[in-house]
Amino acid sequence: MLEMLTYDFMQRSLLAAALVGVLCSAIGVFVVLRGLAFAGAGTAHAAFAGVALAYLKGWPPLVLAIMFGLATVWITGLIEEKGRMKLDVSIGILYTTTMALAILFIGLMKAYNPEVYGYLFGSVLSVTPDELQVISGLSLLVLGTIFLFSKELYFIAFDQDMAEASGVPARRIFFLLLTLVALTVVVSLKTVGAVLVFAMILIPASTAYQLTHSLTHLTLYAVVIGVLSAVGGVVLSFLWDVPSGPAIVLLATAVFFLAVLFSPKRLRRVHAASSSRR
Repeated sequence: MLEMLTYDFMQRSLLAAALVGVLCSAIGVFVVLRGLAFAGAGTAHAAFAGVALAYLKGWPPLVLAIMFGLATVWITGLIEEKGRMKLDVSIGILYTTTMALAILFIGLMKAYNPEVYGYLFGSVLSVTPDELQVISGLSLLVLGTIFLFSKELYFIAFDQDMAEASGVPARRIFFLLLTLVALTVVVSLKTVGAVLVFAMILIPASTAYQLTHSLTHLTLYAVVIGVLSAVGGVVLSFLWDVPSGPAIVLLATAVFFLAVLFSPKRLRRVHAASSSRR
């Protein structure tokens, strides 16, 4: 098993998976607490539309992915702020629109391009040194921003109106959160793909939520679960010759159901219910 570490592509893949595991889990805590679960899926498909357009025109895919992802979350945020439409409705509209654009761009390509589908389904084993540098740089940017504004992000995740009343620039922090979600999605595209990146943002944080009431422990557990799932999925992908994206997500899902089954919260409820019947 240690033989795989002698391959350069496996070293890059494991490092990329670990970074994505940390990043998705950390931002996922705020996504789960704020109720922005659908935003991850919508942004992922918007970013993929940018990738498809980039390959159609011969432009840098990550640049277009960032532009499409940011445009989507900012537009949905503005629509919600104006009170014209609920966030999940506007995300749903843009989600289907950008997915239609992605299909259109792929249909306009004159030849089959496997690299495009790598961004759709995930291809962490094919991460290049240049892509790893971009992933590392964006990961440090997002994680550093989360660290600097963690107090404000937690505040608006629980109650944005109360945060605003307390003097926190809630509107700016909310748009910052949406921006971080978009960047996280773009960073994760090559690793788990547009179809599955939403799961890696949602599942580790939701798993950790089953295990603790503490915010500090919630974030710590989510990051540990995310990293173990991402790295473990890459190892299983290499050993069993299966696609990396599904392997990562299915492993994370298995951990989630184990957490639900043995959740201290659930066990306490079961114990309390049994005690009340006596």
